Amino acid sequence: MFAASLHRPHPDPEGFRRLHAAFVRHNPTYKLWHTRGATRIDATESLVVFFHGGAGEACSERATSNFTLGDVALLRPGETLCADAPFDAVLFALPVAFPDELPTFLRPDHDPIYQDEPGGCAADASAYRRALLTWLPEHGPHVLHGLNTHRVRMDDSLSHYHPAQEGHDELYLVQAAGPGASVLHSDRVARILAPESVTREEARTLIHRLPVATGDLVYIPRGHMHRAVAGVLAHVIAVPGFRPGNEIALDDKLLEINQRLGLRGHEALPVHAPKSTTSL
Repeated sequence: MFAASLHRPHPDPEGFRRLHAAFVRHNPTYKLWHTRGATRIDATESLVVFFHGGAGEACSERATSNFTLGDVALLRPGETLCADAPFDAVLFALPVAFPDELPTFLRPDHDPIYQDEPGGCAADASAYRRALLTWLPEHGPHVLHGLNTHRVRMDDSLSHYHPAQEGHDELYLVQAAGPGASVLHSDRVARILAPESVTREEARTLIHRLPVATGDLVYIPRGHMHRAVAGVLAHVIAVPGFRPGNEIALDDKLLEINQRLGLRGHEALPVHAPKSTTSL
């Protein structure tokens, strides 16, 4: 069963084809693509543009701004983005209109409106975690229900999943990665939720490790466990949006499997810390 898909930064058409096919299968009213060395984008739909390389100045009908890695632009239908230097970008076309109050350029490292808000996948008090587009106004300055994103550095995030029915898919747009940076994932959440019946042989293949590097795009379908470790700086992109109450922690179940089977050292399932399986 499909568990995670990875697109490498330097031409990987087959990797992107697999990732794209899985994404649109779950989100048929959305579009996803990437561009390299662009200087102009013409929007015919609501576009969220994630700058993924390059730096310079860009303008649209509504605003002019500097841009660099980590910035985001929102284009309404009929608008054009022009830049004075080539840039790489990952783009999402949304089936919803942007609220009028949303700005064109979102700059998490340059606009003081974005402050670190530890929680979720980076809960340490000193965590870098900046919400750009959120589901509720108390969680960030800009509300959008078609797509949410926060830019976050994940050193040892929680093992969790988002329910298949009411949850969302996530994509990690990796913009920096430390030594050993990885995404841990599993498509067998039902088995993790039944730790009393997991066998030692089954435990060996329950969780997979996907090493990641700067420039990668990782797709994680709803209903699948995931966790980032070892310094993954990424835009965590939620489609169709992160609905409160739909992040379910799994570390307590993984710990229970380890304890019941006596798994230690390299045999042990990776665990952040004992956590409740109730909604965070």
